[in-house]
Amino acid sequence: MAEQTSKTVTASGANTNKDQNQVSGKLTFEDKVIQKIIGIALENVSGLLHVDGGFFSNMAERISSSDNVTNGIETEVGKEQVAVDLDVVIEYRKDAEQIYDQIKKVAAEQVKKMTHLDVVEVNVHVEDIKTKEEIEQEKSSDKNQSNNSDNS
Repeated sequence: MAEQTSKTVTASGANTNKDQNQVSGKLTFEDKVIQKIIGIALENVSGLLHVDGGFFSNMAERISSSDNVTNGIETEVGKEQVAVDLDVVIEYRKDAEQIYDQIKKVAAEQVKKMTHLDVVEVNVHVEDIKTKEEIEQEKSSDKNQSNNSDNS
Protein backbone atom coordinates (compact mmCIF):
# COMPACT_ATOMS: atom_id res chain seq x y z
CA MET A 1 0.00 0.00 0.00
CA ALA A 2 1.34 3.45 -0.86
CA GLU A 3 2.25 5.74 2.01
CA GLN A 4 -0.41 8.38 2.57
CA THR A 5 0.71 11.98 2.47
CA SER A 6 -1.11 15.26 2.57
CA LYS A 7 -0.07 18.44 0.85
CA THR A 8 0.30 21.52 3.04
CA VAL A 9 1.17 25.12 2.29
CA THR A 10 3.80 26.79 4.50
CA ALA A 11 3.71 30.42 5.58
CA SER A 12 6.00 31.28 2.68
CA GLY A 13 3.51 29.68 0.28
CA ALA A 14 5.75 26.77 -0.76
CA ASN A 15 4.16 23.34 -1.06
CA THR A 16 5.51 20.63 1.25
CA ASN A 17 4.52 17.03 1.85
CA LYS A 18 3.80 16.06 5.42
CA ASP A 19 3.68 12.39 6.33
CA GLN A 20 0.30 11.71 7.96
CA ASN A 21 1.91 9.03 10.12
CA GLN A 22 3.79 11.75 12.05
CA VAL A 23 0.55 12.95 13.63
CA SER A 24 -0.67 10.59 16.33
CA GLY A 25 -4.15 10.03 17.68
CA LYS A 26 -7.19 7.94 16.91
CA LEU A 27 -10.69 8.33 15.61
CA THR A 28 -13.45 6.54 17.53
CA PHE A 29 -17.24 6.42 17.31
CA GLU A 30 -19.96 6.05 19.93
CA ASP A 31 -22.41 3.20 19.29
CA LYS A 32 -25.21 5.74 18.89
CA VAL A 33 -23.38 7.37 15.95
CA ILE A 34 -23.24 4.06 14.07
CA GLN A 35 -26.87 3.36 15.04
CA LYS A 36 -27.94 6.75 13.69
CA ILE A 37 -26.07 6.25 10.40
CA ILE A 38 -27.83 2.91 9.95
CA GLY A 39 -31.24 4.24 11.03
CA ILE A 40 -31.14 7.07 8.51
CA ALA A 41 -29.69 4.84 5.77
CA LEU A 42 -32.56 2.35 6.12
CA GLU A 43 -35.16 4.99 5.21
CA ASN A 44 -35.34 3.88 1.57
CA VAL A 45 -35.34 0.10 1.99
CA SER A 46 -38.42 -1.07 0.09
CA GLY A 47 -40.79 -3.18 2.21
CA LEU A 48 -39.21 -2.18 5.52
CA LEU A 49 -41.88 -0.41 7.55
CA HIS A 50 -40.53 -0.05 11.06
CA VAL A 51 -37.37 -0.46 13.02
CA ASP A 52 -38.69 -1.09 16.53
CA GLY A 53 -41.94 0.74 15.90
CA GLY A 54 -40.86 3.95 14.13
CA PHE A 55 -42.40 4.70 10.72
CA PHE A 56 -39.83 5.79 8.17
CA SER A 57 -42.39 8.24 6.80
CA ASN A 58 -41.81 10.30 9.95
CA MET A 59 -38.10 10.82 9.23
CA ALA A 60 -38.13 14.55 10.02
CA GLU A 61 -39.39 13.80 13.51
CA ARG A 62 -36.96 10.91 13.91
CA ILE A 63 -33.96 12.97 12.82
CA SER A 64 -34.84 15.84 15.16
CA SER A 65 -34.89 13.38 18.05
CA SER A 66 -31.67 11.40 17.79
CA ASP A 67 -32.93 8.75 20.21
CA ASN A 68 -35.85 7.81 17.93
CA VAL A 69 -33.70 7.12 14.88
CA THR A 70 -31.66 4.60 16.87
CA ASN A 71 -34.60 2.68 18.39
CA GLY A 72 -34.47 -1.00 17.53
CA ILE A 73 -30.83 -0.82 16.42
CA GLU A 74 -28.15 -2.40 18.58
CA THR A 75 -24.49 -2.26 17.61
CA GLU A 76 -21.13 -3.52 18.79
CA VAL A 77 -18.41 -1.20 17.58
CA GLY A 78 -14.80 -2.35 17.59
CA LYS A 79 -11.62 -0.70 16.34
CA GLU A 80 -12.24 -1.72 12.73
CA GLN A 81 -15.53 -3.63 12.65
CA VAL A 82 -19.21 -3.29 13.51
CA ALA A 83 -21.90 -5.87 14.28
CA VAL A 84 -25.58 -4.86 14.03
CA ASP A 85 -28.83 -6.30 15.44
CA LEU A 86 -32.18 -4.95 14.21
CA ASP A 87 -35.81 -5.56 15.21
CA VAL A 88 -38.06 -4.76 12.24
CA VAL A 89 -41.59 -4.83 10.85
CA ILE A 90 -41.95 -5.58 7.16
CA GLU A 91 -44.74 -5.16 4.63
CA TYR A 92 -47.00 -8.14 3.92
CA ARG A 93 -46.29 -9.91 0.59
CA LYS A 94 -42.78 -8.49 0.37
CA ASP A 95 -39.78 -10.80 0.09
CA ALA A 96 -38.18 -10.90 3.57
CA GLU A 97 -34.89 -12.27 2.21
CA GLN A 98 -34.67 -9.43 -0.32
CA ILE A 99 -35.40 -6.85 2.41
CA TYR A 100 -32.69 -8.45 4.57
CA ASP A 101 -30.19 -8.28 1.69
CA GLN A 102 -31.03 -4.59 1.13
CA ILE A 103 -30.63 -3.84 4.84
CA LYS A 104 -27.18 -5.50 4.89
CA LYS A 105 -26.06 -3.71 1.72
CA VAL A 106 -27.26 -0.24 2.75
CA ALA A 107 -25.96 -0.52 6.33
CA ALA A 108 -22.53 -1.76 5.23
CA GLU A 109 -22.16 0.86 2.48
CA GLN A 110 -23.11 3.85 4.62
CA VAL A 111 -21.10 2.82 7.68
CA LYS A 112 -18.03 2.16 5.49
CA LYS A 113 -18.48 5.43 3.58
CA MET A 114 -18.78 7.58 6.70
CA THR A 115 -16.50 5.80 9.19
CA HIS A 116 -14.28 3.39 7.23
CA LEU A 117 -15.45 0.63 9.61
CA ASP A 118 -16.46 -2.74 8.16
CA VAL A 119 -19.90 -4.12 9.00
CA VAL A 120 -19.13 -7.80 9.54
CA GLU A 121 -22.49 -9.00 10.86
CA VAL A 122 -26.11 -7.90 10.46
CA ASN A 123 -28.80 -9.82 12.35
CA VAL A 124 -32.41 -8.92 11.58
CA HIS A 125 -35.33 -10.13 13.68
CA VAL A 126 -38.73 -9.67 11.99
CA GLU A 127 -41.13 -8.82 14.82
CA ASP A 128 -44.26 -8.39 12.69
CA ILE A 129 -45.67 -7.95 9.20
CA LYS A 130 -48.35 -5.45 8.21
CA THR A 131 -50.72 -5.15 5.27
CA LYS A 132 -51.14 -1.95 3.26
CA GLU A 133 -54.51 -1.47 4.97
CA GLU A 134 -52.93 -1.68 8.42
CA ILE A 135 -50.24 0.78 7.36
CA GLU A 136 -52.79 3.30 6.05
CA GLN A 137 -54.91 2.89 9.18
CA GLU A 138 -51.89 3.56 11.41
CA LYS A 139 -50.88 6.58 9.32
CA SER A 140 -54.35 8.13 9.56
CA SER A 141 -54.48 7.34 13.28
CA ASP A 142 -51.09 9.03 13.76
CA LYS A 143 -52.31 12.11 11.82
CA ASN A 144 -55.46 12.32 13.94
CA GLN A 145 -53.43 12.10 17.15
CA SER A 146 -51.03 14.75 15.86
CA ASN A 147 -53.89 17.08 14.90
CA ASN A 148 -55.59 16.57 18.26
CA SER A 149 -52.39 17.41 20.14
CA ASP A 150 -51.88 20.52 17.97
CA ASN A 151 -55.38 21.75 18.86
CA SER A 152 -54.84 21.29 22.60
